[in-house]
Amino acid sequence: MNEFTKKQYVNYRLAKANEVLVDAKTMIENQRWTSSVNRLYYAAFYALSALLHHNGYTAKSHTGAKYLFSLHFVKTKLFSIDHGVLYSKLEAYRNNGDYDDMFDFDKETVEPLLEPTINFKKRIETIINQ
Repeated sequence: MNEFTKKQYVNYRLAKANEVLVDAKTMIENQRWTSSVNRLYYAAFYALSALLHHNGYTAKSHTGAKYLFSLHFVKTKLFSIDHGVLYSKLEAYRNNGDYDDMFDFDKETVEPLLEPTINFKKRIETIINQ
């Protein structure tokens, strides 16, 4: 893994998760709904990447990360099914917002995703720090 140690990589990904979570909050405050969905997804994705790497798993794609999360963390009950649903929803919404034409999000869809995404990231940090 280049010059990064495992711990450095995990910390780097968690820092990225925190950074884009701040971006997501800013986007929400400015009612940039589609951009905020993108940032919420990437906050979850970067945190999940840290968790996977911490546990010795490598995902080669976004779909692979979701699969590994479901297999090794949701099915083993380290994370709730609600966490799995949230991550899947964020990924689907990010894909819609980034790739679908004439598709926009609204306040009612986006704002309820903020706290669960924050909690998802915190849960990952808790597991990594145990």
